Amino acid sequence: MDDVFKALADPTRRSLLDELFREDGQSLSALERRLPMTRFGVMKHLRVLEEAGLVVTRRRGREKLHFLNPVPIRLVHDRWVSKYTEPWAATLSGLKHRLERTMERVFEIYIKTTPERLWEAITDPEMREKYNFGASIVSDWKPGSRYRMGARDGSVELGEGEILEADPPRRLVQSMVALWSDEVKAEGSSRITWEIEPVGDSCRLTVTHDRLREGANEQLYGGWMMLLSGLKTLLETGDQLTTPGSLKYSPPAEPVGPVGAKVQQEIDRLPEGPVA
Repeated sequence: MDDVFKALADPTRRSLLDELFREDGQSLSALERRLPMTRFGVMKHLRVLEEAGLVVTRRRGREKLHFLNPVPIRLVHDRWVSKYTEPWAATLSGLKHRLERTMERVFEIYIKTTPERLWEAITDPEMREKYNFGASIVSDWKPGSRYRMGARDGSVELGEGEILEADPPRRLVQSMVALWSDEVKAEGSSRITWEIEPVGDSCRLTVTHDRLREGANEQLYGGWMMLLSGLKTLLETGDQLTTPGSLKYSPPAEPVGPVGAKVQQEIDRLPEGPVA
């Protein structure tokens, strides 16, 4: 039973078991595509799971398929959860799953540009500021590195997180903790995945914002459409959106005439809420 606990102690191995629970009988190549690590790393983790009896393999033609074996986990359950306490344990487990239930939001847009130029627009602080509500994001964009998001003059801290994956110019995954209000700060960390796919002379950009608490504050994800519209406008025309939201954290400028003053009033009334 020690091997079972050792195998389950690693989050990557638990992720592999989650993937097999979701879809049993997967090949090494299929599992490799789902995890941010090398083929050799996935093989090492699978070997530990096999030694613990949590994964069994079967050959189908030239493929070796991996299947979840729940028996060792059931034996752990039977050893420490008596028939009298099982209903309580099941109730608490169900409550935990309900409280931890998460949601995701997916946004897709086509932009006439190259993958390299799109990647630059996502990661370059000066370009990002032009469509990211005037907020700048600074990082070296390497896996494991931190990033910070805020107004250019440092007057407002808006968010922070970690770069989880970076595969230029195709895929960027980052965690995000929003800091612009106590309400969004209380939501904790979520995850943002940027995926770039060339399509003819354009790119399809898919942004997935997940690991959000079910019923999470809409400020966390409500600004994506304006941000992506600003990104498309910038790359295709060189212009910036001048809607009030797109200017939220831009350096203040002197309003020109009554129209400019009205725009500035609209900006000041906007709720907080850029996204990373």
